Amino acid sequence: MRIETKRLIITEFDPEMARVVCENSLDDDTRKYVPDEVFETEDDAKETIRYLISQYKTNDGPLVYPILTKNDENIGYVQIAPIDGGWEIGYHIAKKYTGNGYATEAVSVFLPVIAEKKALSAIYGICLKENAASVRVLN
Repeated sequence: MRIETKRLIITEFDPEMARVVCENSLDDDTRKYVPDEVFETEDDAKETIRYLISQYKTNDGPLVYPILTKNDENIGYVQIAPIDGGWEIGYHIAKKYTGNGYATEAVSVFLPVIAEKKALSAIYGICLKENAASVRVLN
């Protein structure tokens, strides 16, 4: 998969992204809102990336794709993951890149592409009420 906007590229993971994925996962927002996606070491991130790459072939999910800037900076990810009764959208932008509309931009271009690819008529968006940034993205 490769989706491009004027500012972003949504693509597939490469194990070489492990260092940045680890760094991006260590911010306070990740620890608070998605603690199971914190990677304390680069090796932990690499192991997860290898698993996520394997999911591209099965299409069972989760289907997770890194978000890069046009300068090839890895700033986060967008995903769909299976839940009871369907699929859920997920996303995270590393703290130092938040407040720029990247999550909204990524989700808005990703949803139609992944919905068509998976032949989905609905994708759920779930977040904690106190996560104001995610609430804005989902609206």
